[in-house]
Amino acid sequence: MLIGILSDTHSSLPKESKDFFKDCDEIWHAGDIGDIKILNELQEIAPTYAVYGNIDDSQIKQTTSEELFFQREGVKIYIKHIIGHPNKYQKDILTKLTEYRPDLVIAGHSHILQIIYDKKNKWLFINPGAAGKYGFHQKITLVKLKIENSKISNAQIFEKEKQ
Repeated sequence: MLIGILSDTHSSLPKESKDFFKDCDEIWHAGDIGDIKILNELQEIAPTYAVYGNIDDSQIKQTTSEELFFQREGVKIYIKHIIGHPNKYQKDILTKLTEYRPDLVIAGHSHILQIIYDKKNKWLFINPGAAGKYGFHQKITLVKLKIENSKISNAQIFEKEKQ
């Protein structure tokens, strides 16, 4: 199963996302969508699951969740927009994560691309950075990875200068 991961579109989806995600079985958006049209565009590429972020309006909040816990191919996944980062998770989030024991934790908000194996907690942490053009980040980033037989592999990154 091939998964596309993005965050912080802030109403702007890079034109390259359609090509980068074209072979994905699912797309996961980690919040700050900005405009419901973004979710519609992503749904045209592949089934899309999303959490809302701190800039999202009531329309987006009605069609998304604050957080997602689910499994794919034997991998337990947790997605929420703001959770902190390895070695500095929000206390309430760390309590949830300790109980759920995910294999993959996905967050947004920082606009900084991070793919880190959290050795202490034994899960892979991914922040896909920012896919939109609004914010302080210098590069637009998207992530794609493979989940199969309880394993996460083949992480690929799309990156381009923000214009």
